[in-house]
Amino acid sequence: MDERERRRQRRYREAMRNRAIAAVFLAVLIVGIIFIVKGCRNKKQEQDQQQQQAAETLARQDDQQEPAAKPSAADNELLTLVNPWNPLPSDWKVDLVDLSNGSQIDRRGYDALQEMMDACRYEPLICSAYRTQETQQELFDKKVAAFEAEGKSHDQAVQEAGTVVAVPGTSEHQLGLTVDVVDINNQNLTEEQEKTPTQKWLMANSWRYGFIHRYPNGKSDVTGIIYEPWHYRYVGKDVAQEIFNRGITLEEYLGVTH
Repeated sequence: MDERERRRQRRYREAMRNRAIAAVFLAVLIVGIIFIVKGCRNKKQEQDQQQQQAAETLARQDDQQEPAAKPSAADNELLTLVNPWNPLPSDWKVDLVDLSNGSQIDRRGYDALQEMMDACRYEPLICSAYRTQETQQELFDKKVAAFEAEGKSHDQAVQEAGTVVAVPGTSEHQLGLTVDVVDINNQNLTEEQEKTPTQKWLMANSWRYGFIHRYPNGKSDVTGIIYEPWHYRYVGKDVAQEIFNRGITLEEYLGVTH
């Protein structure tokens, strides 16, 4: 056998050996990939099982827990209900702060009121805020006299006056948490107030500052008071947002009927 043939056979053997090595390497690689894939699958299945178990555990815990109770006037004075059927609590106390126009509001609503008034891009004017029992009595008596002047009997006048001006002792203004806000260009306390830029803004945004539009249109049978597009009550931001989102009154939020 000549030298050329020997070299040819040697190259052939080396080629075959390299192929065998490559085949073995490929087989090992494939087996490794299979193990890795299976391992990932098993790990994912294990994680899924753990997540499912955790979710089931939380669900069982939720089922065992009682639903969270809504805040009430008993644990949050900001929600104290004052209306024709629920008079001002006899032990109610106010911590009054003076406003720039001489009116007063309870300290708990003062900062929020200032923020709201500053944020309103129009021309809001606070025309009424905290009222004493005496002031409320004067306003009520004037309204009764006005109805009597129209020819109504005293009983009729008293009844109708109570739907326009709260009977003394049942006015939210006596809480110190309420303000009447009008547009400086229209200071009439009529339904026309709702058309003013100030009132439109307040109705859409007062909840952001913890105030609610207290006497909305179509809710007089619930609140006992006529539609007042100028009357706002401070209840805190969380409650105000829920009342606004649901389109309800404070009575409906508290679940109180008369």
